[in-house]
Amino acid sequence: MSSPLRARAFDTAADRYAAARPSYPPALLDRVEECAGRPLNGARVADVGAGTGIATRLLRDRGARVVGVEPGPAMAARLRALLPGVPVVLGDGNALPLADASHDLVTYGQSWHWTDPARSVPEALRVLRPAGALAIWWNTTAFDVPWILAQHRRIAEVCGVEPQSRVRYGDRDAVRRAGLSGLPVTRHQMRWSRTVPLGTHLANIGTRSAFLVLPEDVRRAFLREEGARLRALFPDGTVEETYVADLLVATRP
Repeated sequence: MSSPLRARAFDTAADRYAAARPSYPPALLDRVEECAGRPLNGARVADVGAGTGIATRLLRDRGARVVGVEPGPAMAARLRALLPGVPVVLGDGNALPLADASHDLVTYGQSWHWTDPARSVPEALRVLRPAGALAIWWNTTAFDVPWILAQHRRIAEVCGVEPQSRVRYGDRDAVRRAGLSGLPVTRHQMRWSRTVPLGTHLANIGTRSAFLVLPEDVRRAFLREEGARLRALFPDGTVEETYVADLLVATRP
């Protein structure tokens, strides 16, 4: 579970988060439907840690009857502004403000690591209807792309954190680390990319929680230096970001 200070930092960057953070590949929601054993169209879905609604929008566009659950007031306000037809409630995954057996699917896009699985797993199971599903996913780093690996290490250094391991966990370890051991779980990994202006890429870096809590002068200096490096690599001013979307879907016993 990550620090509360870092979790609260997102509220200071809600507009940048909405503008710069990547979405997810269409295949991811295809796999969610496949693993859940039902279409999203018409399903009652709770998108927890919804942020500014990146995953919420995708779920809504698939026809889901989705509610966003978000702990940050500024992030929730941005979500409401961007998706005015979607209900949004303040709350987090450790104590969901939702009724028992009220939803077909509970989702966590890029947010499960902010919870305590000892609390969030029972909460998700409580909210799910019989045969419902819990889907959690992340856009993870494509370490086999040299410039992405080098940048990852520079970001970790400036933030004072350990770089992530380049070795991807096997399915059993991924399930255990997510706190889902003992449940029927299916895992899918999907490689995808997006091409964005350099400014959007730098803004995306600037929305990372460990980066947001740094002093402003440190953040500005890092982004200025990183921009110079990337302009040399991408002289046309566009950057291809590559990700591996990692999805775990657990069905309610």
